Amino acid sequence: MDKVVLFEMPVDNMERAKKFYQEVFGWEISAVPGSGGNFHAATTVPVDEKGEPKVPGGINGGLFQRGAHGLKGITIDINVSSIEECMKKIEAAGGKTVMQKIPILDFALFALIKDSEGNIIGLWEDVK
Repeated sequence: MDKVVLFEMPVDNMERAKKFYQEVFGWEISAVPGSGGNFHAATTVPVDEKGEPKVPGGINGGLFQRGAHGLKGITIDINVSSIEECMKKIEAAGGKTVMQKIPILDFALFALIKDSEGNIIGLWEDVK
């Protein structure tokens, strides 16, 4: 079973949003290198040395500039063993590709799809 591993929330003003989530929920928020400041990681639960949540069921995420990749709403990312294989299943089930897979630094691949109901979902594939 593939699991949800990340959430992403669009923001209009990154500094204002960072302040809000830090003050209200105590999240640690930091710019992701190589994102040009357009994506900030949101740590909602402690992580181990591999970056995996230490809390069972815990999910970390990020804040991104609204409109990046055409996204306007909150998305979830699902970890899959192969984006290519998953894309075949998605299209066979009535979904569509929104963004072809791209590398995330040197540790993952990422793609966006639209499900049968029009929701945008991220696909995350760890690079071994």
